[in-house]
Amino acid sequence: MPTRTPLEALLDLAADVMGHDRRTLPADAAGSPFITLGGTLEQAMRLQARAEERLRLGLDLSLLLGPVPLADALARAVPAPAAAPGQRPAPRRRPALPQQRAALAARPGLAGYRVLSAELTGRLDLSALRTALAALGERHEGLRTVFAPSPTGPVRHVLAACPVPLLTQPHPAPGGDPVAAAHARLAQDVAGPAGPGPADRAGRPPLAFVLTPLAADRVLLSFLYHEAVADVWSAALVWQELLADYGRAVDGHAPVRTPAPGPDAAAQRADPASPPAARPEPAAERAARPRDVPGVPPLAGGAGPAAVDFRGERLPFGLGAGLRDGVDATARRAGVPHSTVVLAAWVLALSRRTGHERLLIGTELPRRPTAALLRTVAPYAAVLPVRCELEPTTDYFLRGLACAYSEALAYADAGPAGPAQVTFAAHDELLPTRIRAGGITARFHHGHLGGVTAHAALTLLRWRERPLLALDFATSSLERSDAVGLAVGTRTALRALALSRPWTPVDDLLPPPAPARTTGTALPLHGR
Repeated sequence: MPTRTPLEALLDLAADVMGHDRRTLPADAAGSPFITLGGTLEQAMRLQARAEERLRLGLDLSLLLGPVPLADALARAVPAPAAAPGQRPAPRRRPALPQQRAALAARPGLAGYRVLSAELTGRLDLSALRTALAALGERHEGLRTVFAPSPTGPVRHVLAACPVPLLTQPHPAPGGDPVAAAHARLAQDVAGPAGPGPADRAGRPPLAFVLTPLAADRVLLSFLYHEAVADVWSAALVWQELLADYGRAVDGHAPVRTPAPGPDAAAQRADPASPPAARPEPAAERAARPRDVPGVPPLAGGAGPAAVDFRGERLPFGLGAGLRDGVDATARRAGVPHSTVVLAAWVLALSRRTGHERLLIGTELPRRPTAALLRTVAPYAAVLPVRCELEPTTDYFLRGLACAYSEALAYADAGPAGPAQVTFAAHDELLPTRIRAGGITARFHHGHLGGVTAHAALTLLRWRERPLLALDFATSSLERSDAVGLAVGTRTALRALALSRPWTPVDDLLPPPAPARTTGTALPLHGR
């Protein structure tokens, strides 16, 4: 029986991860990039991990998601390095990593804090929870890192031992949404003497877990962290590992304490991607130097402020199951991920609002080029500018957005042209809606603490069950009524995309112009 080549084995693995037919994927992969075959970011990360675990081959995530055909990206796989035993760094001061410096500089005061919570149903074993938190802190040096200013810039100090704090706050007042009330209380208390405080507060890592009782056998456990410690992918990893260790502790088993790769691992790795000279220059110019595309003009009319003051609000809005299924059908037809269709609706709403057909929109990328780094708690994420253009017909428009996204990822190291005024992120695949461990069920909530990083940011939070999006907006740039208008326009565009045909003119998809001030200050959570 002939031995399969590494490329054939990788193609079979890719077909399994993506849900494609093993017999037909090789032909499709020869001419189409991963993302235009419907591949998602979560699938790319899963393929990367499985290739290393099963085949001992390393795939570069940016290359896999880039504009080259999938077969070419897989053919550039390199032997995965042998897993080195985890080692604890010697406690000493080191310069902050570039991503940490950027987060500390660009998020003044408390604006850099984020929260990812789990609503826990069932009888919580506090002893098992503390055991799991202790193991989590022992594994990840990022959770034991403190920051301090210095004459040469921020420095970090990894503590030899530092229990992950477990704080408590009182039961929310009756009435209203208790989860939202708990998050609002967190936003008030983060600066308090018992809270994490500013990221550079000496002696404390800028993070904590906070326990809020909601009802009998129901509590909210919130992971509060600064962006200098973790990105959203790291926060999801923290939750997965914490719940796994909690389940082990409840069952009487010891949690995993082997140190995970530290944040320095990314800077020390050898890049398996091809040298820049081998990359197509036209795409590089388009993705890395998109100076011919204007930033998004003021969204509320007038000159608008030059910079965001980091204070803002969140406007959540949902989609009905029928609309979700229609978007999925359009995505399958066009050969793109469902998140690309959501991005397209955001582009259409912004285009109608601003009158521009070519826009730069910042999109998130985890930038974890090796499978080992998928187990690291660190702020690796980057926001990259994607050149979004309206095209004549629907499917051409959708595939163009997918390709533009791929090109931006492939040239991430070239650096952005400038800060993004509007952004898009898809977080729906980071965690399942629920995880069961140790007799409890965890249901996740993405909280908001009142900080923003752009004039307007659309995030896809959930998709498979009760689809949910969130529009974060800077109150210095937009009135709430303006944000409501953008959210309504996005949902209207999604509905048009769900009902579209491949040849539907893009002009027919554009939502009607929003009035100067949209009446009302609330948006129904669920739409048809």
